[in-house]
Amino acid sequence: MHDTLTGKVAVITGGAKGIGAAVADIFAADGADLAIIGRDAKTLDSHASQLDERHGGRTTLPYRCDVTVEDDVARMVAATVDRFGRIDILVNTAGGTGPIETPAEQYPVDEFVGILSLNVLGTFLPCKHAIPHLKTAGGGSIVNIAGTSGLRGYRNRSGYSASKWAVRGLTRTLALELGPHNITVNDVCPNVTNGQRMERIVRRKAEVSGRTPEDVYADFASQTALGRFVEEQDVAAAVRFLVSDGARNITGHDIPVDAGWDV
Repeated sequence: MHDTLTGKVAVITGGAKGIGAAVADIFAADGADLAIIGRDAKTLDSHASQLDERHGGRTTLPYRCDVTVEDDVARMVAATVDRFGRIDILVNTAGGTGPIETPAEQYPVDEFVGILSLNVLGTFLPCKHAIPHLKTAGGGSIVNIAGTSGLRGYRNRSGYSASKWAVRGLTRTLALELGPHNITVNDVCPNVTNGQRMERIVRRKAEVSGRTPEDVYADFASQTALGRFVEEQDVAAAVRFLVSDGARNITGHDIPVDAGWDV
């Protein structure tokens, strides 16, 4: 990247695990002060310490917060501004998958509501409370994590797919609202991404289909043009680009990082 994040403050929900942790690492390496948000205080504290040890001259604030609870989110944003004085970037990676390999007629209603709450409300609330501070800063960037299941239908994942379509709609709406304030809003759509979440999906799909996990992995990979899975660092690099000077005229768009799945 030709620009630096030194002097910028970024809030990253889900910032201690998976894609969020990868985003936090690349942002810290580029000099940003960070607030990393999650529900596991021990994991947050550990990751914050690692970031500060590896990337000196900047600071990480770990903050325990349930992104589906508005009071929690309001306190988190206030604590971030109290600590750093501003917010320039918001990255929403917190989310979940909901039931796996579950047809709609078997999908428990409480779990459908739960995954919509986590993935949609949990993206909306940090946006709602960070936006005033992005405006005060004179501009900035919001990047949400949607998914390729929000670009097409997804068999037996109705709740998850619905939630990711909703994230895309929220992203485009916010881009229109915030463009006059020099705030870009985009989403990144990863395809199957190596990590603990994908391991869980593969195990479940193997159980239901009677295949081996290795066969399931191979089937997923064969559906992409490049014949491989995405890495968490690939997604983080796309997020980093979207908050860079080079992306200042990109807003309201979906950026697939999918090894050529949606082609």
